[in-house]
Amino acid sequence: MEENGKQIPDEVKGWNWGAFMFNIFWGIGNKSYLPLLVLIPIFNLVWFFIVGFKGNGWAWQKGNYTDIETFKAVQKTWNRAGLVFFILWIIGLLAYFAFIALFASLLFSNY
Repeated sequence: MEENGKQIPDEVKGWNWGAFMFNIFWGIGNKSYLPLLVLIPIFNLVWFFIVGFKGNGWAWQKGNYTDIETFKAVQKTWNRAGLVFFILWIIGLLAYFAFIALFASLLFSNY
């Protein structure tokens, strides 16, 4: 598939956790500024997922990559960091709700 005049190889396409979780920083680092649209409230609820799905293609088009292996090596770092951050975010969210439930049970146990 070709977008903006540069062919996107099939090997490059796919989900990018780095683009999904670090969208603004990932976009700036990969010279792709469409991820900045996540700054638009409500629209960003959908745009996060679009960035995660389309990010590799955008990075390939904007980057000066000579081969797919180099591209994959760079994006592998972003993917790993994004996935770790996503897992930590989920754990933090679960801990937050567990704390709220514990606090509520302690607060209302006297009634």
